[in-house]
Amino acid sequence: MKANLKNFFIDSIWTIIGAAIMAAGVSFFLLPNQLSSGGFSGIATITYYLFNFPMGITIITLNAPLFLFAIYKLGKGFFIKSIFGTVSLSVFIDLFNMLKPLTQDRFLACIYGGIITGLGSAIILKGHSSTGGSELVGNIIKGFKKNVRISNIIMIIDIVVVTLNVIFFKEIEVGLYSAIAIYLMGKIIDIVFEGIYFTKLILIISDKNAEIAKRIGNEVKRGTTGLYGKGMYTDRKKLILMCAVSRGDVSKVKDIARKVDSNCFMIVTNSREVIGQGF
Repeated sequence: MKANLKNFFIDSIWTIIGAAIMAAGVSFFLLPNQLSSGGFSGIATITYYLFNFPMGITIITLNAPLFLFAIYKLGKGFFIKSIFGTVSLSVFIDLFNMLKPLTQDRFLACIYGGIITGLGSAIILKGHSSTGGSELVGNIIKGFKKNVRISNIIMIIDIVVVTLNVIFFKEIEVGLYSAIAIYLMGKIIDIVFEGIYFTKLILIISDKNAEIAKRIGNEVKRGTTGLYGKGMYTDRKKLILMCAVSRGDVSKVKDIARKVDSNCFMIVTNSREVIGQGF
């Protein structure tokens, strides 16, 4: 019980911090330049300019019906944290809107707005919370249909909202810059969740695996792992070397493999993050 309360408290703190950062990106960069971050924030941007209605209140109003479905499908814990996240974001947005925006340049606004908003969103997601909007819609729909991808739902909603922004403001640039901001938001969320330490994974198929592995260990100082496989065409068993290396070491490993066995078969693929000795 105490552990659950502690986790809830920690998640709540992260939600407040994330909401403040996200609101800063919206209020100081996106909203003053008529740019949209997609979802309900994009709809709130339209109502802000159309009726001069506070953006934060609009976000809460749009999310209210969703909370009824959320508590039914997603559980009480997620429901409470989603309300907390949505209210925090709305309050911070309306507070920051009283301050002067940091730039009137749309290009700078979409870059910095997208990055800052994405960072805030990632922190909120790390806190196992939500600020409502398209993400909450996606989670609710997934609660009814398990095979639906939340990312596809969010993307569809964002496309519709950005299109509405273009129609309302009658400027194609609004949509183009908003698309950049939304893309950057997604990339920042990926980086926060998956890390920035991009590495490469090399698979080597050769009849001289022992020598290749030895030279990689001696010259590149990287370990290799042997995986047993079978060539379906030749019906022969093969030992496949697997080696995780930094990007700078890729050419060294490839050169070693080719020098030892010019007929070797190699696959070089991206690995988002490697955790363990040497990384």
